[in-house]
Amino acid sequence: MDAEIITAGTQTIYIVDDDPAVRDALGVVFRMEDFDVVGFENGDDFLAAARNTPPSCVILDIHMPGRSGMEILKEVDATNYPSPIFIISGRGDIPTAVSAIKLGAFDFIEKPFDADTVVTRVSDALQKSVNPKADSPYSFDGVVFESLTPRERDVLMQITSGASNKEAGRNLGISPRTIEVHRARIMEKLGARNAADLVRIVLSAN
Repeated sequence: MDAEIITAGTQTIYIVDDDPAVRDALGVVFRMEDFDVVGFENGDDFLAAARNTPPSCVILDIHMPGRSGMEILKEVDATNYPSPIFIISGRGDIPTAVSAIKLGAFDFIEKPFDADTVVTRVSDALQKSVNPKADSPYSFDGVVFESLTPRERDVLMQITSGASNKEAGRNLGISPRTIEVHRARIMEKLGARNAADLVRIVLSAN
């Protein structure tokens, strides 16, 4: 089936979900916020379009017939993809969130979700992507931080500034669950045993 196109504003959101009700609901809400929306019912159609014209943002269902959301994250090399990719899933378990974020997903959203909340997260992500390093008190340029992704460095800055998971999520435009996943990955990469240990590593490296 051809992609569904809803014409609205100047930024384009790709919605990849085999459920037409989800595509329609998100399409209406994003259109009301002046986004262009293109809906895809399967991963192959999305990949064909995404290779030619990367969108401003991607909303990707993790469980679909054919290619799964995880397979698509690998296919597009989500960590280096120019647009943030939001994973949505009816199975909001931690291991799934961890796997998605390891593969480069920007955020993980559980179904059923509030459409307005999704739009808010996407809008925040697009706004923050313009200048993601602004106001950071740490450079994180040392050798010890080379293994961290740009998003992990943002999360690390929030943690070491004393922000809670909820506050950090609000500041970065992602969910507290995603903050938890990034925090676990950061601690693993830096060899930190707890949050205090993590702060000490950061301070001693700057």
